[in-house]
Amino acid sequence: MKAATKHLQRRTLIQGLGCFSAGLAVAGAAPPPEIADTARPPDVTTTPPRQWGPSAPPSYTPDPDVVVIDRSFRDLLFNAATLHRVWDKGTWLEGPAWSSEGRYLILSDTVTSQQYRYLWETGEVTLFRPESYHANGNCFDYQGRQISCEHFFRRVIRWEHDGSVHVVADHYENRPLNSPNDVVAHPDGSIWFTDPSYGTGFTEGHADEPGGEANPDGRIRWRIGSELIGAIGGTKRQADHTFRVDPSGRIDAVLTQQQLPNPNGLCFSPDHKSLYVISSGRQAGGNGHDGDLGVHVFDVQPDHTLGNPRLFTNMRFQGVQMGPDGMKTDIFGNLWCGVSGPLGLCGVFVFNPEGHLIGRIRLPQGVSNLTFGGPKRNWLFMCAGESLYRLQVNTQGAGSS
Repeated sequence: MKAATKHLQRRTLIQGLGCFSAGLAVAGAAPPPEIADTARPPDVTTTPPRQWGPSAPPSYTPDPDVVVIDRSFRDLLFNAATLHRVWDKGTWLEGPAWSSEGRYLILSDTVTSQQYRYLWETGEVTLFRPESYHANGNCFDYQGRQISCEHFFRRVIRWEHDGSVHVVADHYENRPLNSPNDVVAHPDGSIWFTDPSYGTGFTEGHADEPGGEANPDGRIRWRIGSELIGAIGGTKRQADHTFRVDPSGRIDAVLTQQQLPNPNGLCFSPDHKSLYVISSGRQAGGNGHDGDLGVHVFDVQPDHTLGNPRLFTNMRFQGVQMGPDGMKTDIFGNLWCGVSGPLGLCGVFVFNPEGHLIGRIRLPQGVSNLTFGGPKRNWLFMCAGESLYRLQVNTQGAGSS
């Protein structure tokens, strides 16, 4: 595949699975007044088409787009709650993480290279960092410090309490990282993250130097946009890994490209004895195969290695291959996973600890990532395309953010 399209493959895949395909729009249906000026096709997750945003009429309760598949899902729901779109001014939103101390939600816009903050007290979304270096995944560690994956510098950083920046990882075995994607904190002080190649392009970071996998013929002017920044991180792609950074700073590969190709989202079980990692399956260059696509789960061993690999779910639903992206567990061990796919199927899939699909949340766009927030951690926040959605639930998020 040519470099001009290769670095966009992951985003193209997700958007290809995405939910605003004009071919799926209802023929002849007029968009609701709220979105008529944006020329977007109508939302057909419900009939009649649902409207979103502050001017939308109230939804019925229980919400028709919160779909119960197994009765156990009802125990996780607050029946009086309805889905709300709280903001739609982003471009491609990622990495939602809740600050319990600050009582705000951080989220990244990977395309515009900005970070935003949703304020709990007012519901406002304000610009948090005007330059985030194409940050993607975020989390808060068990000391309340923000950790972010920066595509542009191809590194993982931590913001210290005094406002300084600590580089958690930017190299492995003397080679620069690819584009750290998602990150989680462990109570022992370690940091775990995935490092695929999704950000090795100028849409969400920067391409390789001439000769690199993301710029083999050198046609991409890879330094444009870095004039005022100085040295940029990473120049040539290495194999994909899932990493653990020890509190001492040592970085270890807990999964290789051969063990899990093209890793994406990751999260721990509530007891931190299991690690869930999403594989995006086969990508350019023949890495992986179709059977890898889905959510995989591993046992976390006492020596911090991973064992007993197994496929948790292949993410096929009603004969359709869905595209998983980011995920979180709740305190009962259920897995809430953002998915892309056809309109009416995309949104959030919820699995019980045994891997059975028990419920769905239908949204008009695929969900890139999600987290639990609010003072009681009982609000589900979902990033989907340019929009942020929320739903009050009857469970709480596990983990630190």
